[in-house]
Amino acid sequence: MSSATLTGACPECETDLTVPPVVQGETLSCPECMLTLRVKDVTDGRLTLEMVEVQLRDWGQ
Repeated sequence: MSSATLTGACPECETDLTVPPVVQGETLSCPECMLTLRVKDVTDGRLTLEMVEVQLRDWGQ
């Protein structure tokens, strides 16, 4: 079994995350608060994550 996983924490709810290998710029969702996160940096198996602001469409209603 491969132990190639990365760890980080959600900047919003501080949930500890363990994910398969990802690269800078990829996005993922926090399983706890459902926030969309972007990988800002990967250093020594540790992720630095930032929140992604989701732009909702204005359908003119």
